[in-house]
Amino acid sequence: MNAMIEENKKINTKFSVSMCVYKNDSPVHFKEALESVIIQTRKPDEVVLVIDGPIPESINEVIMIYEGKSFFKVIRLPQNVGHGNARRIGLENCSNELIALMDADDISVPDRFEKQINCFEQNEEISIIGGNIKEFINSIDNIVGIREVPQNDGEIKKYMKKRCPLNQVTVMFKRSAVEAAGGYIDWHYEEDYYLWIRMYQNGTVFKNLKDCLVFVRVGEDMYKRRGGWQYFRSEVKIQKYMLGNKIICCYRFLYNVVIRFSIQVLMPNKIRGFIFKKFARSKVIL
Repeated sequence: MNAMIEENKKINTKFSVSMCVYKNDSPVHFKEALESVIIQTRKPDEVVLVIDGPIPESINEVIMIYEGKSFFKVIRLPQNVGHGNARRIGLENCSNELIALMDADDISVPDRFEKQINCFEQNEEISIIGGNIKEFINSIDNIVGIREVPQNDGEIKKYMKKRCPLNQVTVMFKRSAVEAAGGYIDWHYEEDYYLWIRMYQNGTVFKNLKDCLVFVRVGEDMYKRRGGWQYFRSEVKIQKYMLGNKIICCYRFLYNVVIRFSIQVLMPNKIRGFIFKKFARSKVIL
């Protein structure tokens, strides 16, 4: 009888996948990303795709392959609204309480959703589950880095005071917990970190699986995005928010800012890339 109840519980656990795509995404990479969430051992009940502004025909051709399918919902925005706003619109159009995020150029492992759903079923207190990522260039056979994150709730909340404790592209969460924290708010490159901090303030229970859940595409462009004055100023605002809300102390604030200034402003891209690949992907740095 208990086995039957557990089996019914698994069958009734529905979830959505929320994705965004915009004009600069590669249609080839986008197709690979989309296929990786559809061909899963635990298939999503719904895929919600937000098209963030005008897109080239090459991307639209990929979308048209799936657009007529019952599980596939497309939201076309007339203008580009930015990643944070596009994420928010995607969540607003999801039908299920459980929602998994996915980017338009990464590749989910085949049993990613099965592992996350199993974890939710085993612990109802958890509201968000992420995991590790493997970073690759050109092919998933060419792994150049691994970003490991802390696993249990206490470690995650401690780590949050140093760095972003979740790999956004890996997360599956309860929609109600995200909405209770105010949902996605547009913030230059930091909309995810800002959301996790607000969920932390709400007492959300976090979890990261020890497994790699997503292969993430990286390269020179990524390291450029992780540097420069604009990115640094965004990071400082996050640190000021945590300081003002007494999540971190003055010492931790100054330490975090100095480290980020050194890496994001002073270092050229090649050295920054080396630091990210060799050191900054570790869960113990900083």
